[in-house]
Amino acid sequence: MTEEEIISRGVPEHVAIILDGNGRWAKKRLLPRTFGHRKGAFNIRTIARYANKIGIKYLSVFCFSTENWSRPNDEVSYLMNHPVRFIKRYRDDLLNSNVKITFSGRRDRLPSPLLNALLDLEENSKGHTGMVLNLCIDYGSFDELSRGIKEMVKEIQAGKMSVEDINQQTILSHLDTRNFPPVDLLIRTSGEIRISNFLMLQIAYAELYFTDTLWPDFSERDLLKAIENFQSRNRRFGGLKESK
Repeated sequence: MTEEEIISRGVPEHVAIILDGNGRWAKKRLLPRTFGHRKGAFNIRTIARYANKIGIKYLSVFCFSTENWSRPNDEVSYLMNHPVRFIKRYRDDLLNSNVKITFSGRRDRLPSPLLNALLDLEENSKGHTGMVLNLCIDYGSFDELSRGIKEMVKEIQAGKMSVEDINQQTILSHLDTRNFPPVDLLIRTSGEIRISNFLMLQIAYAELYFTDTLWPDFSERDLLKAIENFQSRNRRFGGLKESK
């Protein structure tokens, strides 16, 4: 199917991607893992531009998990510092794209230069009307839910809500993605078939797509292939629909 045909059938509103395989991409080329992370960072830019072009409204990408702090110190240091250089180099390009940039995850453990660079992008793109690019950094679903529960407890203690007010909607409204619709399509690259603590509540009724392609090699055509697969699914949301 051509690009035009796939787009004409309707693209998912919210796509989430677990960016996996940077290290293996580098290893296959006898390069340090950091080279794979660098290539992967450039690919976020490429795929985000294309996702915006074809009409995806929200793109959430898993950049660094709450568990990734346990990786070797030199790799963690690179992952905390290289994005700052990348953002500085492409800041004008990013802000001229009409993409609205935000980020999910903990903000108290990020180094100040990275946090400030992300806050700058968030502040200066908040008026943009294009796709929302959600960078998930120091993010984990259990951590996100724990933070949300603590917020609700504080509101209960302050008399702003009661225990009886807690339901599915109030829980979702206390997550980092409170302003986003649920995920429609979750993609994981590199051949791994697991969720890895990523947007677990948000993907409750998402379609899951796994590909052997390593993230640095994941192309615009690969995204279209995932969307084409999504379009073939019979989404029932717990109910019943006629088979396609």
